[in-house]
Amino acid sequence: MKFLFASDSFKGTLSSPKIAELLTQAAREIFPDCVCDSIEVADGGEGTTEAVLSAVKGTTIPLKVHGPLWEELTCSYGMLDEKRAVMEMAAASGLPLVPDEKRDPRYTTSYGTGEMIRDALERGFRDISIAIGGSATNDGGIGCIRALGGRFLDENGEELKGCGGDLIKIKKIDISGLNPLIKECRFTVMCDVTNPLCGKDGATYTFGRQKGATPEIQDELEKGMCNYRDIIQKQFGMDMDNVKGSGAAGGIGTALMVFLNGTLKSGIETVLDLLDFDRRLEGVDVVVTGEGATDWQSVFGKVMQGIGIHCKAHGIPAVAIVGSMGKGAEDIFEYGIESMITTINGVMTLPEALDHAEELYLGAARRLFRMLRAGSRLL
Repeated sequence: MKFLFASDSFKGTLSSPKIAELLTQAAREIFPDCVCDSIEVADGGEGTTEAVLSAVKGTTIPLKVHGPLWEELTCSYGMLDEKRAVMEMAAASGLPLVPDEKRDPRYTTSYGTGEMIRDALERGFRDISIAIGGSATNDGGIGCIRALGGRFLDENGEELKGCGGDLIKIKKIDISGLNPLIKECRFTVMCDVTNPLCGKDGATYTFGRQKGATPEIQDELEKGMCNYRDIIQKQFGMDMDNVKGSGAAGGIGTALMVFLNGTLKSGIETVLDLLDFDRRLEGVDVVVTGEGATDWQSVFGKVMQGIGIHCKAHGIPAVAIVGSMGKGAEDIFEYGIESMITTINGVMTLPEALDHAEELYLGAARRLFRMLRAGSRLL
């Protein structure tokens, strides 16, 4: 019997490697002669770079950039091989980098994300995957593009700094000085939202509040975003309100598509491609996956859905251990996950469950493998 363990982390309690360790322990108790393989996975959000680097034995590249409030900070991205790099926008321009009392997307910038991209280009990477979740910004990505040589000019021809409040001031976009290495590079943008750039479902009104924008600030930023949209349409002939995902991460989805010719792709699909997941399925009898909380959102680009789809395509059963099941959790069965059990084994409070996460998970793993052993005897 050969098992492949590919579980998302249980945020705040169990890491993906720890889960693999517990699964291996339980599997060998029930199937003493089994072969256990494991792989770290993520869905394109927080932890994506770490998961991919761990799986492919990649290298971390540290660098200094400007954070979302223009402060100097040290972040990192990942080298997969001589030509491929993976990075997270959140590492340089993420919301957790901004103290609660300073959160105001009129002043935050994606400039540091552009600095990460520039560093990767200068080091010779020509295939760059960027996870854009968790941003602190609503600047349409103009900070990012400015770091790469683009210029956003006001009515006096003066260059704007590159933050959310500058969007309303843009009168012209000058990309003549854009880093020439961009044309040699392929950019894959990990994104699982379909929001347009502007409107009630756009970047500002959907994500602005969580970044510190009051309703009044949202209205102000929306006017700027609409101006940015109109300038792009006038100069480049692209209506970004009709492009799914253009409003992702405060509108940086637009910038990466318009100025870098980036391709938006599902986060989990990008990760599985980077991990060469289909090859890892060769000779596998059962895949065990999972996540901390499963509900209707799990079928919208999350780890279990991606794992299940690939396993189903290869005719390999996939099962899951999850921390909890909410409304719509069983929708995941339509995507190749055959069965699912929770770690909870009795009535308990959330703090109790979190405090005993490791022992609860091990108990669930033992129950799972006992069920698999019973199933194997029916064949």
